[in-house]
Amino acid sequence: MKRAIVVPAIVAGEALDELKGWLSITTSGDDALLTSLLHSALDTCEAFTGQMPLEALCEEILPASLFWQPLQTVPVQAISGVESLLPDNTRFPIPTQDYALDLEASGRARVRLVRHPGIGRVAVRFSAGLAADWSALPESLRHGILRLAAHQYAQRAAGEGDSSAPPAAVAALWRPWRRLRLI
Repeated sequence: MKRAIVVPAIVAGEALDELKGWLSITTSGDDALLTSLLHSALDTCEAFTGQMPLEALCEEILPASLFWQPLQTVPVQAISGVESLLPDNTRFPIPTQDYALDLEASGRARVRLVRHPGIGRVAVRFSAGLAADWSALPESLRHGILRLAAHQYAQRAAGEGDSSAPPAAVAALWRPWRRLRLI
């Protein structure tokens, strides 16, 4: 599976203002850095919880198959289209009658081709995320994202390297949202 974020979550407004308030920053000089840290914290939150926190438009590349294939990103809100992807990366929309979709209440989604048109891969475009915007994000996730971004900002100022695991206080906020899969 290869996922791409086509349109990322918007953090430049409310989320950025809340982080700047948390850090007592009143100028706009660090806005680009703080926005980048918020996106990094969102990515870390998704890696930790197994769920995309804020809604974004995504695309996953899957092998063309007549069998059900799950999308790895959760929770999927809507699937907007399926395209054939040729070896030279040329794309063609697949007619809706030539594929089937299954969107579960849990946010998991699956796709399969009904007819195999002789292509090697398909691109599935969809929107995914727990919340449509920053204010709709559950409080513990939002607070953890802010704390992690603030922590990364402080580490940057102190010249310390960042670690791949979130601090214990952030992990404690996110733990109830963690989805684990048995392999």
